[in-house]
Amino acid sequence: MTPLNTAVLAAYLLAMLAIGLAFAGRQKTTEDYFLAGRRMPWWAAGMSMYASLTSAVTFMALPGTAYRENIAFIVVGFASVAVAPVLVRLIYPAYIRLHATTSYEYLEARFGPGARRTAAALFLLARIGWLGLVVYAPALALSVATGLPQWACILAMGVLATAYTVLGGMVAVIWTDVVQFVLMVGGIVWLAAALSARAPGGAAGILAFAREHGHLHVADWHLSLTAMSGWVVGAGYFFQLMQDYGTDQTTVQRMMSISTPRGVAKALCFNAGVDFVVIGLLLFLGLGLYAVQAADPALLPADLAGDRLLPAFIVRALPDGVSGLLVAALFAAAMSSMDSGISCVSTVVIHDFLRPLHLAPRGEAAELRLARVLVLVLGAAATAVAFWAARFEQLIEAYTQVVSLFNAPVLGLFLLGMLTKRATFPGGLAGAVAAIAATQWLSTTPVHWAWRFPFSLAVTFAAGYAASCLLPRPRRRGPPVFR
Repeated sequence: MTPLNTAVLAAYLLAMLAIGLAFAGRQKTTEDYFLAGRRMPWWAAGMSMYASLTSAVTFMALPGTAYRENIAFIVVGFASVAVAPVLVRLIYPAYIRLHATTSYEYLEARFGPGARRTAAALFLLARIGWLGLVVYAPALALSVATGLPQWACILAMGVLATAYTVLGGMVAVIWTDVVQFVLMVGGIVWLAAALSARAPGGAAGILAFAREHGHLHVADWHLSLTAMSGWVVGAGYFFQLMQDYGTDQTTVQRMMSISTPRGVAKALCFNAGVDFVVIGLLLFLGLGLYAVQAADPALLPADLAGDRLLPAFIVRALPDGVSGLLVAALFAAAMSSMDSGISCVSTVVIHDFLRPLHLAPRGEAAELRLARVLVLVLGAAATAVAFWAARFEQLIEAYTQVVSLFNAPVLGLFLLGMLTKRATFPGGLAGAVAAIAATQWLSTTPVHWAWRFPFSLAVTFAAGYAASCLLPRPRRRGPPVFR
């Protein structure tokens, strides 16, 4: 990191803090703080939604996966497009009719308050673990780029993202995410061009080299429990994206900040299209790194782990200023995820726990102060969890383990409620408990980690439905879907 690169990175970080300061003090109610007054334009909310879920874990781990294994994750781009109609026609109409602040309000209408609190609690566990990963990933990149200790990079990352989220609330989160979206996508395109220029034969040479060494493995659709193939990635990520974009509060909160249902549909379709393009580019980066490392071992030594290759290429192969900007793009991917995460977790704590249990302070001013304190505490917790995340060798495996344990059972509860009339909350809860135990066991076996999410979802749904049929049937709270 030369002085110019350091200056570029510092300017970016100060700009993010300035946006937080610009919106500080403008929020008069918790709806202003958490939902930006439900007045955001659809394109800004769509960019924010994409930036919040495309974390530095994705930015670094997808190229690492293509480098180590293959590009089976290209199927995720098709799954993202396929899941968009399900979100537009089945899931979001329920939230809009409820005028919801959190997605878990649907579960209360369908099953009762116990279901709402259970799903919200699972969400909190998943997001705190996920937040640790999204703080650790750019800290790893900065440590590789600068030689600074990882602990110092983790602290710097956590403190800054927490600061501007505390100051400006959701409106600051969305507008910083717009800047970070542009920087992140622009950085990916620049890296793809730089790798094509560096590799023998350009982009065609990269693909030819990858084909020779088996890294274009997608067309093999036979089922394998120990290798990543198209079937498991396609099926698993169709449902994982349904959870990410349909039931996870991180994205639902953004969609509920849009003023019209038509705007929500536009934002969801925009996100699906961008996802399709960016996933393909990120996998191409992994193939490019594989080809460049083979052609120039001095530039990228063979002992560098897959998740460390991208930041190493950025600082070693790109000109001054440009490399600083692309390290900033890694930070953008992380900060857009962290700010979103701590904002939505604090929303869930207030709306799904404190208010229903009459523990929230009275008056908008007092509740707004509590919201800011919660964001501060959660930012500190996420920074602490980042030190735990450092023990994982592969970022994407760590992410999959977290979402399989906690997010898949939540999606299972939603699907039981929306697709069946027979399901009950005691049955769904039994299915969720069974899924968590079974998924933890699966992680100790040689079965590939890509199976964990669909396995957890299937156990939740099947065991939950079976238990609903066997256990005493309570009075159903609401219809499977709101018509």
